[in-house]
Amino acid sequence: MGATDTLAEYFDFRAHDTDLRTESVAGITTFLAMSYIILVNPFILADAIDIPGYGDIATVQMIAIGTIVASAVAIFVMAFYANRPFGLAPGMGLNAFFAYTVVLGMGIPWETALAAVFVEGIIFIVITAIGAREYVIRLFPEPVKFAVGAGIGIFLLFIGLQEMSIVVADPETAVALGGLATNPAALLGLFGLLLTFVLWARGTKGSIIVGIVATTGLGWVVYLTGLAGTTVLPEALVGEDGGLTFAVVTSPQYDISPLLFAFVDGLQDVDPLTFTLVVFTFFFVDFFDTAGTLIGVSQFGGFLDEDGDLPDMDQPLMADAIGTTVGAMVGTSTVTTFIESSTGVEEGGRTGMTAFVVGLLFLATLVLIPLIALIPAYASFIALVVVGIIMLEGVLDVEWQDPAWAVSAGLTITIMPLTYSIANGLAAGIIVYPIIKAATGEFEDVRLGQWLMALALVGYFYVYTSGMLG
Repeated sequence: MGATDTLAEYFDFRAHDTDLRTESVAGITTFLAMSYIILVNPFILADAIDIPGYGDIATVQMIAIGTIVASAVAIFVMAFYANRPFGLAPGMGLNAFFAYTVVLGMGIPWETALAAVFVEGIIFIVITAIGAREYVIRLFPEPVKFAVGAGIGIFLLFIGLQEMSIVVADPETAVALGGLATNPAALLGLFGLLLTFVLWARGTKGSIIVGIVATTGLGWVVYLTGLAGTTVLPEALVGEDGGLTFAVVTSPQYDISPLLFAFVDGLQDVDPLTFTLVVFTFFFVDFFDTAGTLIGVSQFGGFLDEDGDLPDMDQPLMADAIGTTVGAMVGTSTVTTFIESSTGVEEGGRTGMTAFVVGLLFLATLVLIPLIALIPAYASFIALVVVGIIMLEGVLDVEWQDPAWAVSAGLTITIMPLTYSIANGLAAGIIVYPIIKAATGEFEDVRLGQWLMALALVGYFYVYTSGMLG
């Protein structure tokens, strides 16, 4: 039996009406669609992770390696255990929560934040193994399941526009349009964003990664031709004398020991109550966000049943649980299934072979780590805006004429960006659903578990707003 036959038998190509070529093309397509995370995740987390003795780009390079390793581990579990065509990596939104809410917002040390991710990853493995996680997810109100993707999308879009200086803070109106005419970097980011949208609209495979690379190239052209100064280049390449230095490119940081098992330090000398509350918060955010993203991917891929549930959900959930635990060990945030996996499904990917190809390609990108230093932030954050727009598609499945659906889905979508928290949006939608159902005389349609979940989330809001987290 040849290698092709062995793979066909292991992944059961015949039962899924597929073949090696189709699965391979699907894997390449998914990788191209989600590979931007290798560039974007490190830039987001590096805002919060400060390693003494290492510059920003060295930190970015270390996190990029951790991102690749954690992603590959999770993807291989998805391939060989779950046999699903889904790619996984540190989740967009979850990385923002780690950096901007927990570390920068709450003032929690990044090592302690990683420790919290590790602990909740272990909890996820346990509750997934006994089936409790799947049971709770099935309690999600349907409007929340179908609205979570759009809510995360708007949240990411908002972060991306801010990081590109297209939207800026304003003391009178909270936010306002940035000074595009006087900011070359913002103009380049805006051009790159429009280019990426054009490529995506035309169906170009890997449009996001192509847009990031093209914007980076244009930024260098603008600098080299003297049209703009070093403000259009990555800060790490500009020396104290204003000249260029390529040390971070020629001598990349492949040693990730400062990140490796850094979560262990985060477990030492911590206040038990504070740490418990941080784990509690991470647990709720990661539990609902991961579940919502998986449901969203399955929704776009047509894997959900008539009740909006994913059959045998515990297996793909185990992949992200293990990925999250390994990710904390190597210095990155929660790993989750990527919505971009739907691109591979559209190409015919139906089995874990698609995921296996994605994982192999992730590992192959380790040789490209030095080149990350050449990419300016305004180029890398294009991905957040584009992905955010794509994820708005989920609103089409919301039954807006139903009051319970409209209120629950509407709050899920809007509370996320308005409070800068994915967890808040999910909690709001889950809490209000049984209340509106009961108010419209449909009390019998609400399950006891949904009332209990709503009550627990009221407790979450109390903890989050009481100042107990610092």
